[in-house]
Amino acid sequence: MNRAEIIAVGSELLTPYRLDTNSLFLTEELNRLGIAVVRKSVVADDRQALAAAFREALERADLVVSTGGLGPTEDDLTREAAADALDRRLLLDESVLENIRERFARLGRAMAPNNQRQAMVPEGAAVLPNSSGTAPGLWIETGERAVLLLPGPPGELRRIFAERARPLIERRAGARRMAHRMLRAVGLPESDVDHRVAPIYQSYADVETTILATPEGIEIHLTRWSDDQAESTRVLDELAARIATTLGDAVFSTEGETLDGAIARELQQAGLSVAVAESCTGGIVSSRLTRIPGSSLFFLGGAVCYSNQMKTAWAGVPAELIERHGAVSSEVAIALAEGARSATGAALGLGLTGIAGPGGGTPEKPVGTVHIALAHEGGVREQLILFAGDRERIRRLAAQSALDILRRHLLRARRERG
Repeated sequence: MNRAEIIAVGSELLTPYRLDTNSLFLTEELNRLGIAVVRKSVVADDRQALAAAFREALERADLVVSTGGLGPTEDDLTREAAADALDRRLLLDESVLENIRERFARLGRAMAPNNQRQAMVPEGAAVLPNSSGTAPGLWIETGERAVLLLPGPPGELRRIFAERARPLIERRAGARRMAHRMLRAVGLPESDVDHRVAPIYQSYADVETTILATPEGIEIHLTRWSDDQAESTRVLDELAARIATTLGDAVFSTEGETLDGAIARELQQAGLSVAVAESCTGGIVSSRLTRIPGSSLFFLGGAVCYSNQMKTAWAGVPAELIERHGAVSSEVAIALAEGARSATGAALGLGLTGIAGPGGGTPEKPVGTVHIALAHEGGVREQLILFAGDRERIRRLAAQSALDILRRHLLRARRERG
C-alpha cells in the first residue's frame, strides 16, 4: 500500500464559505506512513456522484480516505455511497447504536430517530469507535485495497485516525518512507529561482522538486521516497546545500523556518533589538515580528503612524520635512526609522511609508511607491521599491521587503563580527 486518494465530502466545501482542512492533516499523516497522496477531490452530497468517486479512486489508489458525510441527516450519504461502490449491503450494527444511545443518555438528551442512520455499516466493515462524537469511522478492506471513512469534524477525525486508523494502515504500509526538505527564499521571483536551480535539481532523478510562490516568499520543496532513510537524508542534504549556495543570501532557511523566525534568531544571537514606525503597512511588520514566541526579547515596540500628525507626534518626524518632501519620500522614511530607534532605545529602527492605493498616486509617485529605511548604529539605509498589484498585495509585499532588508542587515553584521 503506497498510493492514496482523499475524498472530501460536503456540498458546503464547494461554496466560498468552507475550506477542506482535513485533507492537509491526512496528507501529512499518510506521508509519514510512506503513502503518497496522488489525488484529492471534493464531492457534493450526492449519492451517485460519491459512489462514482469511490469507484474511480479505487481504480487508481491502494487506499481511499473520505472525510465527512457520516452524520445523521438526509444529506449525509457517505456510508450509502461507499456501500454502492463496493456492492455491499448496509447493515444495522447494534453495538454502534447502543453506543450512540449511551452517549445521548450521558448528556441527558433523547436520541433523535435519525441518529440510527449512523449505526448503518457496510457489510464486512470494521467499526472505528468515536470517543468524541456519534459517527464512528469505518475501515473496509476489498482485496489488496482499503477504504477508510472518517467523520468531518476535525477533532473527531484526528482522534479516530490516531487511535484507530493509523495502526491499520501501518500494518499494510511497506518500508518505503518519504524524506522531505523545504528551503525558503526571499527577494527573487519564482521564475528566477527556478532558472538558477533547475540545472541542479534536474540532475537528481529520484528527487521530486516543487517551487512555490507564497505570500511570504519562495518555497523549494525536495521530496525523496525510499526504504533507506539515511540515504535519503544524505541526498537531500547535498541537494539543499547546492541550492542554497547557488541562491546565496536569498535563502533564509533550509529547514522550513519562517522569515520572522529567521530574523528573531539573528536578533537574539546578536543581542540586538528593533522598533518599527510604519505607515502604509498599517502594523503588518510589527504583527509579524511579534507572532514569534518570546518576541519581547528583541521587539521593543511599533507605531502605526498613518496620518502626518501622528508621524510627527509618535515618531518625531518634523512637520516641515513632510511638507517639503511629502509623506511618501525617502526623507520621511529615514525620519520614521530614526524616530522609532530614538523613541524606544532600540538598536535598529525600521520606517515605512508608501502609497498602497487604490487612490493617492501621482505620475511622480504612482500607487505602489514605497520607501523603506533601516536606522542602525552606523547610519541609515533607505530603499525605494515600486510594487504592482492591489492594495493588500502592495501592503504585504512592502512588509515582506522591510523584513528582508532587516534580515540582510543582520547577516552583514554577523559576517563583520566574524
